[in-house]
Amino acid sequence: MRSPVVVGLKPEVAQRLRRAAPDGQLSWAELADAAAAGTRKYAMADPRRANSGLAALVGVATAAAGTGGALRPEDVSCDRLRGFFAGHALTRDSSGRLTDAYARGEDGLDGLITYESELLALNRAGTLRVPLEVVYPKDGIVLSDYPLMLLDPAKRAAYDRLTAWLRSEPVQRKITERTLRRPVDSGLTREPSLRAPLGNALYFPDSQAVVDRLLADYADARSGRPARVIFLLDCSGSMRGERIASLRAPMDGLSGADGSPSGKFARFHRVETLTVVRFGGRVLDEQSVTHTAAPDLERLRSMLADDGFDASTSVWSALDHGYRTAADAVAKDSAQRVSIVLMTDGENNAGMSLAAFLDRYAALPPAARAVRTYTVRYGEADPKELDRAALATGGHMVDATGQSLLNASKEIRGCHE
Repeated sequence: MRSPVVVGLKPEVAQRLRRAAPDGQLSWAELADAAAAGTRKYAMADPRRANSGLAALVGVATAAAGTGGALRPEDVSCDRLRGFFAGHALTRDSSGRLTDAYARGEDGLDGLITYESELLALNRAGTLRVPLEVVYPKDGIVLSDYPLMLLDPAKRAAYDRLTAWLRSEPVQRKITERTLRRPVDSGLTREPSLRAPLGNALYFPDSQAVVDRLLADYADARSGRPARVIFLLDCSGSMRGERIASLRAPMDGLSGADGSPSGKFARFHRVETLTVVRFGGRVLDEQSVTHTAAPDLERLRSMLADDGFDASTSVWSALDHGYRTAADAVAKDSAQRVSIVLMTDGENNAGMSLAAFLDRYAALPPAARAVRTYTVRYGEADPKELDRAALATGGHMVDATGQSLLNASKEIRGCHE
């Protein structure tokens, strides 16, 4: 038999999410977006212990990668699932225990991610005050199967007789009726509840390294470690006009304005702390917020509405300031995950040199040196220096001269390792 891992949503929640979706069809991206915004909470089994949880995790990660194929190590090198994990409010070590726990605590939850058969059985049992609508995410699902494996080759004849019986039409029909799993015979007439098309089936990773990385990211997210991103934004005179408008686009997009699938996975998520530093020849302004509601992000975007610019560009002094901020943060909370994003369009013409910054960086405490910098180059910024600085801290550079700053920001969004 087979059963896809899908999403059960309260009908009102499903309708509201559909109204916000561009084509009215729900995807893992819409669910991740709602979870990151803090508006939706769901139940999902622990992927380290339950196949349904692992299949759901693979489905979401494959949708986030956007390649359409089986996940590769490079597809999960940057954690795009942090926002999705923010909505994970209930977990258990098996799908059966999870459905029982959901039934007891349904009032505080919006949905349940598990096997289609479990959702249909839960609705059929009549124990829920609000039956769940089964949603098949349009960007794909993992189809779990239930094989019967031969362990002793000497028993091949008995095995063949048994599997032939199990695959016969009357037995397949009886198993389907009792378990609400889908028969392997596609020509068998199905119950009405099992006639929904499955859509795009996703491949399970063929690399253990990919699975290990996904589970490590999940464990890190569940550990409750706070996350902070420090944005260093060049606001020197060369940024006037179109360039400052292009710099505002990433902050708007990551705050939820980007409706593309990649934008929904890359957006800022609840309880994430964001620090924005505007700099020219010196630090012009600095604000930090912990994202708990939309007004928090609006405060950060309002900083970029300020058209105050500076005559010079002190790139490396600004990065040094970022590391002082990061050092204070990790000194107060050693578990905090901190990264720095530096965006600049010009060459350094004030403040310290790159060599001076690297000397000061090398003298920082180990916890502060573990903070990585991701540089975004556009305009006339020196690519060699930006690449050197990023690599020295364990990060990397993205060249945005041939793409939008929003796409460049999404490319590095969530990179912490």
